[in-house]
Amino acid sequence: MQQNQLTKRQAWHNTWRAMRIWRKLRPGLIVSTALMSLVKEIERYAAIYFAARLLGELAGNRNGQQILFWAVLALGSAGMLSLLGGLLTRWKNYHQSAAERCVSRIFMDKMLSMDFAVIDRQAVYDLYTQIRQNDTFMGFGLTFTLLLLEPMLTAIFRIFGGIGLSVSLFLYPVPSGSPLTFLNHPLTAALMLALLFTIAVFSSLSGAKSTAYWAEHASDGTLGNRIFSFFCSMTDDRSRAPDIRIYGQQENVLSVNLCMQNLFGPGSSLAKVAKGIMGGLLALSRGLMMLTTGVIYLFVCLKAWGGAFGVGEVSQYVGAIANLFLGITGIFSYLGQLNNNASFLGKVYSLLDLPNEMYQGSLTTEKRADRKYEIEFRDVSFRYPGSDTWALSHVNLRFQVGSRLAVVGKNGSGKTTFIKLLCRLYDPTVGEIRLNGIDIRKYRYEDYLALFSVVFQDFKLLALPLGENVAAAETYEAARVTACLQKAGFGQRLTELPQGLETYLYKELKKDGVDVSGGEAQKIALARALYRDAPFIILDEPTAALDPLAEAQVYESFNAILEDKTAVYISHRLSSCKFCDEIAVFDQGKVVQEGTHASLMAEEKGLYHTLFTAQAQYYVASQKEPK
Repeated sequence: MQQNQLTKRQAWHNTWRAMRIWRKLRPGLIVSTALMSLVKEIERYAAIYFAARLLGELAGNRNGQQILFWAVLALGSAGMLSLLGGLLTRWKNYHQSAAERCVSRIFMDKMLSMDFAVIDRQAVYDLYTQIRQNDTFMGFGLTFTLLLLEPMLTAIFRIFGGIGLSVSLFLYPVPSGSPLTFLNHPLTAALMLALLFTIAVFSSLSGAKSTAYWAEHASDGTLGNRIFSFFCSMTDDRSRAPDIRIYGQQENVLSVNLCMQNLFGPGSSLAKVAKGIMGGLLALSRGLMMLTTGVIYLFVCLKAWGGAFGVGEVSQYVGAIANLFLGITGIFSYLGQLNNNASFLGKVYSLLDLPNEMYQGSLTTEKRADRKYEIEFRDVSFRYPGSDTWALSHVNLRFQVGSRLAVVGKNGSGKTTFIKLLCRLYDPTVGEIRLNGIDIRKYRYEDYLALFSVVFQDFKLLALPLGENVAAAETYEAARVTACLQKAGFGQRLTELPQGLETYLYKELKKDGVDVSGGEAQKIALARALYRDAPFIILDEPTAALDPLAEAQVYESFNAILEDKTAVYISHRLSSCKFCDEIAVFDQGKVVQEGTHASLMAEEKGLYHTLFTAQAQYYVASQKEPK
C-alpha cells in the first residue's frame, strides 16, 4: 500500500500497533523515556522561571537576601534535576539500545518460525529484503517509531510547561491610561494565539512535507544501499578475489561509483528535490519558526512597555511561549513524519502477519526401540505455489527402516522436491505420505521432523566451535561428538586442532579460528547427521562437488556406519548408489523405474541403463592416462 493511499485512521493504527510492540518487548522503554523527557523539561522551565526571578530582582529592588534566595534555588534545583535527568537518561539509553537490537530479533524470530513453504516463496523473501533496506536507508518502519518516541514525549511536556509559565501573561493587564490598553482585550489575546498557532501549524506541515520526500525516494535509497553493500563486500570476500584478478574486474567494481552518484550524487533525483521543493519547504518551516519568535517578542514587549509587568517576566514569557510553540510545531511535525512512516509499517505487518499454513497435527511419533518405521508415498503429486507445472506427479513409493534407497535422475527430475515432501517442508498438493500407515500431517510437526537427519547439497556450517557445529547446540556430549567425527572420517584432523572440539571454525568470530576444506566440511556435516541419531538419514547430493569416484567412496564408507538406520541417497551420479537395496529413477517428476542396480541394468531400454552407460563411459575416459 502506498503512503498516499493510507487514511489517517490506518496511519494511526499502524503507529499505535508499533508502540504496543515496543511496550511488549521493552516494558521499561516508554516509562524511562517519558520520565527522562519530563525531568528535562522541568529542568528547562525551572531555569527559565528562576532566571526571570533573578532578573526581576536585579532590575527592581536589588534585595541581597532575595537574590541569594533565588540563586540558591536555581542552583540547587538545577543540580538535583540534572542529576536525576542523568540517571533517567542512563536508564532510557539502556532500554533504547536493547530495543534497537530487538528490531533484528523481531524479524529473526518471524523468519525462523515461518513454515518453510512460506519462507521459500520469492515474494516473501522480497518483502523481507525491502523491509530491511527501508530500515537501513532512513530507519523507516519499527525503528522510526522508536526514534520519534523521545522527541514526541518531549514536545508534549514542553507544551504543558509552556502553558503553565505563560498563562499569567494574559492575566496581567496593562494599566489604564496607557495607549496599549487594547492589549487587555480578550480578542487581542485570541488573535495573537490564533496567529501563533497558525504559523506553528504551517511550519510543522512544511517540515513534514519536506521529510515526506525522503519517504517518496526510499526506493532509490534502498537500491543505492543494496548496490553499495554488495560491491563493498566484494573487497572483503576472499572467494571473489581470484575471479576479480583473473578477469580484471577491478574497473567494473569501481564503476559502481558512477551508479552511486546517479542515486545519491548532485545529479540524482533526490539531490534535485533537495535543492528544489524539499529544501524550499524546509527553509519555509525554519523561517516560520523564526516568525513565531518575532511575534512572541512583539506581544510580550508591548505589554511590558505598557506597564503590565517587569523585565523578569519578559524573559519568562518569551522563553515559555517560544518553547510552547516549539512543542506545538514539533507535535505536528512528528505526527506528519509518523504518517509518512505508516506505509513502511504496513509492509512490516504484512510480513509479521503471514500465517503458517501447515497443519501441525497432534499425534506423537512412536519411540520404537526396534526403529520399525515405514514410509509410503501414496499417489503423491505436487506443484509449487504459483506454478502450473507439476514438480512431482503420481509418485508411489515405499521403504522401511534399515533399507538403503537411492533416488537418482537428471537435474530437475524432482529428486530434491521428493526430499522436501518426505521431510514435510512442503505438503503434497495431491495424495498422502504415510508413516506406519498414518498420514504424516496428523503427527506433531516437531516430532515428525525429529525422525530425520539431512545433509543438503548446500549445507552450512557456522562460525562456532566444532563441537557446537556437530551437536547443533551450545551444550553437547563431547564423547558422542568425537565418536561421530571419527565415524565420519574426521578423527585424524580432530587430533590436529589446537583446542579440539572447542576450536572455532572460520575466522569471523575468532582470529585463531580454523578454515576447513570442502571435504572436511562435508565430514563435519555427516558427523552432525550421525549425532542427531535419527532413524532416517538423507544425503541430498552433499558431495556433488567431488568427482564421481570420490563421491562413491564417501557413500560406501558412510553406508558402513549407518547400522540399522534408513538411508536415502540423492544423486544424479548412478555409480554412487550401486550398493543400495532399491533405486528409484525419477524423470520429469515421475518415478519411471524401481529396482536394484542389477535389475535396472538388465532393462537395456530403460532410463537407468542409458544414464549409467553414458556416465560409465565418462568415468573410464577420465581415468585414462594423458598421452
